[in-house]
This record gives sequence, C-alpha cells and structure tokens, in this order.
Amino acid sequence: MTVVDITSESHFNELTTSLPSTMPITLSFHTPWAAPCTQMNAVFSYLSTQYNNVTFLSVDAEAHPEISETFDVSAVPFFVLIKNGKVVRELSGADPKELSAAIQELSGQQPAAAPTTRVENDAKEETTAEEDLNARLAKLVSAAPVMLFMKGTPAAPQCGFSRQLVGILRENQVRFGFFDILKDDTVRQGLKQFSDWPTFPQLYVNGELQGGLDIVKEILAEDPNYFKNL
Repeated sequence: MTVVDITSESHFNELTTSLPSTMPITLSFHTPWAAPCTQMNAVFSYLSTQYNNVTFLSVDAEAHPEISETFDVSAVPFFVLIKNGKVVRELSGADPKELSAAIQELSGQQPAAAPTTRVENDAKEETTAEEDLNARLAKLVSAAPVMLFMKGTPAAPQCGFSRQLVGILRENQVRFGFFDILKDDTVRQGLKQFSDWPTFPQLYVNGELQGGLDIVKEILAEDPNYFKNL
C-alpha cells in the first residue's frame, strides 16, 4: 500500500471509519521542521510498500492538532499502531529498526523484501565509523531547533531528571526533538566528550548546549520568557 496524507480531521474520520475493523492501521505523526521526521518519513514510505494488509496514514502533527491531541502526541516523530480498533503500540523517536519490527508484528506477515533503506545504511556507517562520530553528533544536536538528549522518551522518561525537563518544555509549549541515549551507547558516551558535559539530560538550542535540568531551571529563574524569546 501507499502512504495516505491526511488533509483534515473529517478526512481522517471518514477514512478510518470506512476501513474494515480488522484492517491494521499505522499512523505517522510528523512536522516539517524536525529533521528526524524527514528520515523517518522515508522509512515509513518504504515500509508501506512492503505490507499490503496494513493501512499507512501520515499526519502533520501541527497542521492537525485535534488529531494529535486525540493520540496524546507530545513529540515527533511519533507512531501509533492500531489493530481491531484499538491502539496496540506507540513509538516515539527515530528508530527505523524498531518501527520496522513493530509493523511486521502488527501485520503478521513477512515483508516483501528485507526492510533495509538508505537511512538505515547511513546510520550503520555512522555508528560504526569512529572517525565520523563527532560529525554525527554535530548533526544530532542540530536535528531540531530544540533538541533534548534524555533517558527514555517524552512519553516514558526513564529517569526523574529527564521527566522534569520534559515537563518544563511542555509547560513552556516548546516544540522539541529528542534522542533516547539509552538506545545508543555510542551517542551516550560520545556526547559526554563532545559537549564536555558528563550527565543527562542535555538540552541543545540551535546546536548549542544549554545544560542539564539545574541549568535550565536557573535560566528560567533569571528569564521566565527565555523559551518564548528563542
């Protein structure tokens, strides 16, 4: 199947209600400004050609906030897998392998071809080539205007400090990308040296390290409108 771009809430409702109740659905929430979304959109499009028994829907999270709120989308890229009319899994972040495995499980079928994409190949080359690590980290910290490197995901933080910083960003209505450092030890260890900052979470604005939770709290104490003025 091909990816269907949702144009409105009514379009979404009409499409989803017209599908057989047994038809699995995968929703991809994205925004045009987040670089990780561009990568995952390519992966999502490729996977849609591999499974003919799954409906693939693409939703611009900012253009259709009512749909985003329905599925509690707090960061992008974000994927929702639905089967028999129920949400069976939610995925946050840019992890092609995790998304591929989840959709294969949802489908219950083997893909038409091995789900290897240029995005995945590039990622493998970057993570295995030591000399390219700094270049990779430089791209990651600039992947979105505001980037949070945290333990876990915004939907499921794996430490209290990460949970608090996500809460601060949400309270200030900050759009942000994120990276789960627990899923990539190369990034986790490399970023400590790259930024000369030994702990997580780490918050970057326009590619520049702002600091961890305590520093962000200090910044806001001095300037409550800091994020609004970015």
